[in-house]
Amino acid sequence: MTIPTNNDSVDTELFTSRDLSWLEFNRRVLDEAGNEANPVLERLKFIAISDSNLDEFFMVRVATLTRQASGSGDIADPAGLKPSRQLPRIANTVKSMQKTQSRLLNGILGELANGGIKISSMALLSEEERNLTTGKFRREILPVLTPLAIDAAHPFPLLASGAIEIAVVFKSPDNEEIRAFVEVPQQLERFVEVSSQDGKRKFVMLEDLISSNLGMLFPAGEIVDSLACRITRDMNLNISDNNTADLMQSIGAQLRLRKRRGAIRLEIAGHRKGKLVKWLRKSLHLDESACYEPDAPLCLRQFWEIVEKTARPEWLENEWKPAPLAALAGHGMVFEAIRTEGEILVAPPFHSFSTIVRMLEEAADDPNVLAIKQTLYRVSGNSPVVHALLKAAERGKQVSVVVELKARFDEYNNIAWAMELERYGAHVVYGVAGLKVHAKAMLVIRREGDRLMRYAHLGTGNYNDKTAAVYADVGILSCDEDICDDVSRLFNLLTGVTMPGISFTTMAVSPFSLRSTFEHLVEREISNARSGLPARIIAKMNSLSDEKMIRLLHIAAESGVEITLIVRGLCCLRPPRNSCNVRVLSIIDRYLEHSRIYFFENGGDGEFFLSSADMMTRNLDRRIEALFPVKSDKTKSALKTMLEFQIGDSCKCHRLTADGDYLAPRNGDKDSRSQYRTWKYFVDSAKGELYSGNSGTLKVFKSEKRDGVPPEASR
Repeated sequence: MTIPTNNDSVDTELFTSRDLSWLEFNRRVLDEAGNEANPVLERLKFIAISDSNLDEFFMVRVATLTRQASGSGDIADPAGLKPSRQLPRIANTVKSMQKTQSRLLNGILGELANGGIKISSMALLSEEERNLTTGKFRREILPVLTPLAIDAAHPFPLLASGAIEIAVVFKSPDNEEIRAFVEVPQQLERFVEVSSQDGKRKFVMLEDLISSNLGMLFPAGEIVDSLACRITRDMNLNISDNNTADLMQSIGAQLRLRKRRGAIRLEIAGHRKGKLVKWLRKSLHLDESACYEPDAPLCLRQFWEIVEKTARPEWLENEWKPAPLAALAGHGMVFEAIRTEGEILVAPPFHSFSTIVRMLEEAADDPNVLAIKQTLYRVSGNSPVVHALLKAAERGKQVSVVVELKARFDEYNNIAWAMELERYGAHVVYGVAGLKVHAKAMLVIRREGDRLMRYAHLGTGNYNDKTAAVYADVGILSCDEDICDDVSRLFNLLTGVTMPGISFTTMAVSPFSLRSTFEHLVEREISNARSGLPARIIAKMNSLSDEKMIRLLHIAAESGVEITLIVRGLCCLRPPRNSCNVRVLSIIDRYLEHSRIYFFENGGDGEFFLSSADMMTRNLDRRIEALFPVKSDKTKSALKTMLEFQIGDSCKCHRLTADGDYLAPRNGDKDSRSQYRTWKYFVDSAKGELYSGNSGTLKVFKSEKRDGVPPEASR
């Protein structure tokens, strides 16, 4: 089937602009900060998350749009918007969201104050509290600070992206006006606890404490003016390795340049005008549209520190302890469980990520294990996965690790681990020239009697113990020969020579066959629908933006295929206005929805696939990604249940309308909350019990069509 493209026209009925859609995702995150059903510190977490998201959005997406708008890249997207038109809309949307952020933060801080936790300004402290806090400043903070004056001998300093700076104007003894900066050290606590005299726990913000004591930093001058500010730099480095002999050296050089990239945003605390603000803008080469003046403190992501310092059970959700993996019960080793039970579903954080670590540690200790092969995209700073690989290499196993050095913002971490793995004797490969390796795969080769057995793990999430506690992912453990053959081929591709003609038995791998496989699966549903057979697609992913796939999904809907898309983040597909065949859902909850699950009805048989890939052009064409089938009926049943929970979620699920708006959840029905139901499902399964939620009898992928009316119209 030929997928029509129409780059010369505006398809506002089919598409939404990518970056405006992403902002709507972040608005949904922020909405959770205003959801009073969430405990107060959980709401504060969502403030921090939305602010952190926004930082990365500016560093990557706004930086890219800014470059495009000022050059030859000012070309309309499929929704008809050029970067030059998107940028002012982004600025207006962000400023509106910051007002909401400030209002919600003030409410949260008010609740904390009522509970005995107060964020105070230095000006509101009692004299005794102020003296004690100033003494702490003199002893513990002042020695760390470095004032940077600007004069003929000292040019405008290189301000760190994301750091809070205090811009200062002071007069020297000879009455000369001098400007300077004092960086608020990110290594120190942002919230300094005050020795309170009224029985409450009080904190002052570090920048307020420094600003109140600038006289100690400039003792010979008179402070004329000061303000707290923060810049965001363009961090979107497109690191090319096509013609680079030493990729690690090239990336290191690029990272050093990153610190000097141009500023794209200036944030100023409070509504400040005047000469100092104009000077800052001019010095940073920013126009007024790039200047943001939030009513709230700067760098709200650092409010995680308050969550950690003031945690109380009543201010946080109850812990959801990971369910034991039922398939491991009664087995001495993970390998024995896989061999006996067959395909095993692992779904962190509902299951513990420790199962993957345990498998690696057993492999490191087991004299029968000959080799371990692993991809690493993002790992934690003290990764138990890497430590297990180091131990395996040290004990003489053949350890081959594909480390993706180009994983944005994790480059330094990955370079350090790559060097350590090489030091221990592991074979380290830096991926495939010109492509990021984003596939999540592990293979263990073990001697069992007179034959070699292979055990594979394939997943949707990174081998990162930290993010596995807060990202909802899925993966399988398998010793299926066809699956393991394909995983072996994948590693041969990654560590050997890239072969465009390479073929896989069960898997599809981008950029070779993933796009064509997705197209084939959708076209098969179209053919079934036109033949009167059952035709349905349920696709769960992080992002949907590929133009060809969106056009094909629209064709499928027009042909009668019932499509449910569960897209956490940006979604460039706009549901048809007069069709009930497409619904787009987005779930924002305790865990970051990160799994990619694809279901195709195939005339009634039903096929499930899991993948590391979203339906984005970069995933389909410019990365090494893997799509793999689910074979076990048990695994299929669990995935069906998980998707049913999400489709039936009226507590945390938003729905996209044909107007491009997301409808908030229909009600606060906690019994329909999909993440809780999923956790309870796995807990009960581990006990050998049926799911005990209040949903009644589950109907697999029950349609929400109502007399031919689009679902959103009936709400």
